[in-house]
Amino acid sequence: MEPTASKNISFVSHSDMGGRADGVQIMVHRGYAYVGHGFSNGISVIDVRDPRKPRPVNFIACPPGTRALHLQTHGDLLLAVNAPSVWTMQEFQQDEKTYFGASPADSLKRQAGKFTSGLRVYDISSPEQPREIGFMPVHGIGPHRLWYVGGRYAYASIHFADFTDHVFSVIDLKDPTRPEVVGRWWLPGMWSGGGEAPTWPKGKRYALHHALVAGDLAFGAWRDGGLTILDIKDPTQPKLLAHRNTDPPFGGMTHSPLPLPDRNLLIVGDEATAPNCSEGLRYIWVCDIREPSNPVTIATMPQPQEADYCAKGGNFGSHNLHENRPGAFQSSRLVFATYYNAGVRVFDIENPFRPQEVGYYVPPNPTRMMDPRPNRPQVIQCCDCYVDREGFMYLTDPNAGLNILHYDGPLV
Repeated sequence: MEPTASKNISFVSHSDMGGRADGVQIMVHRGYAYVGHGFSNGISVIDVRDPRKPRPVNFIACPPGTRALHLQTHGDLLLAVNAPSVWTMQEFQQDEKTYFGASPADSLKRQAGKFTSGLRVYDISSPEQPREIGFMPVHGIGPHRLWYVGGRYAYASIHFADFTDHVFSVIDLKDPTRPEVVGRWWLPGMWSGGGEAPTWPKGKRYALHHALVAGDLAFGAWRDGGLTILDIKDPTQPKLLAHRNTDPPFGGMTHSPLPLPDRNLLIVGDEATAPNCSEGLRYIWVCDIREPSNPVTIATMPQPQEADYCAKGGNFGSHNLHENRPGAFQSSRLVFATYYNAGVRVFDIENPFRPQEVGYYVPPNPTRMMDPRPNRPQVIQCCDCYVDREGFMYLTDPNAGLNILHYDGPLV
C-alpha cells in the first residue's frame, strides 16, 4: 500500500478488521490488538503476533445504540467504555458543532433508553476470547475515555446525570467484578445538580476528554476548558494544583496529555475538530512541569510542511498521542502523534525548546466509507497510534482500517 507521503516509516500490512474498518483507540497486548470502534459498535480482537499477517479473530458487540470506542488493557484485564453511539444518532449527524460546541447531554436525553452507559470489565487471560466479568452502570451519558496501567485504580472521564458533561473520576478495581467510583473532580460550574451554573461562554464545551496519571499527579485535558494538574495522592479527594487554558487566543479543544516525568515535561495536544482548518490551526504544546503548580509552555511541535493539508479535505491537525504505556515502546524523546488527514507524525524533543519532525506516514485515502454521517470527505483521518517495543506502529482510522507500519529511525 503506497503512502501519499512518508519519511522514516515503512508500510508493513493492512487489515479491514473483518469488514469493520472503523477504528478508534487501539491497545496491543500479548500479541493481540484490541480495537474500539466508532461506528461498528463493538470491540475487535486482531491476532498481530506476526505484524505482517494480522488476523481478525473475534468481535464483541455492544448493546444496541452503544459504542466502545475507548479501552485499556493490563495483565488479564480489558476495560472498555459503553457510551452512546453519537455519530449514528440524528442529533449529531448533520452538524458536529452540536457535539463539539456544547454538552451533548441535553440532546441525548431524547435518546434515553436507546443506549447503555457504563464501564465493562473483561478477563482476557484467553486473549482471543474476552470474557465479561464486571459492569459498572452509570446514570448519564457515561464514560468517554479511560486510563488504566494496573493497580487498584482506573481513571476515567464520566458524565453523570447531575453534571453538565464528563468529569474526572477515580474507579476502584480492588474487586474487578464490582468496579465503583470513589473519587471525582470537576471544573467549577459543571455540577448542575449541586446548583452550579456554567462559567464558560456559550458555544464552548467544558468536559474532560481524559487524564493520564504519573505518580501522584493526574494531567487532564478538558476540551475548551484547557489543562488541569491534580494531586491524587488521596484518590478519593483529588486536589487542583494548576489550571491553564490557551483558549483564547488559541482555539481550545485540549485533547491529549502525555507526561514525561523523568524530564519534567508534559506534551499536550489540541484536537482539530473542524474541516479545512476553518477554525484555525491546532497545536501540540511542550510544557515545563518542574513546578506542577505552574506549568509553563516552552514550545510547539512543527506543523507538517510537505503538502497543503488544509486544502485536502477533512480535519487537519493533532488527535491522539502514543501514551508510553507499560509493555509498549516508551520514550521521553520521541513523540508519536496522529494528525488526521496528515497521517501519523514523529517528533524528536531531545531539545524540548526546538522539537524536530523526524518521521511521518500519510496512508492513501480509504476505498470505502464506514462513517454514517452524510457528505463526509473520503480522505484519511488517522485516529490513534500504538507503538510496540520493536517500532511497529498500529494506526487506526474511522474508515481506512488498521495500518501496521514500522518506524525506521532510531528508537531513542
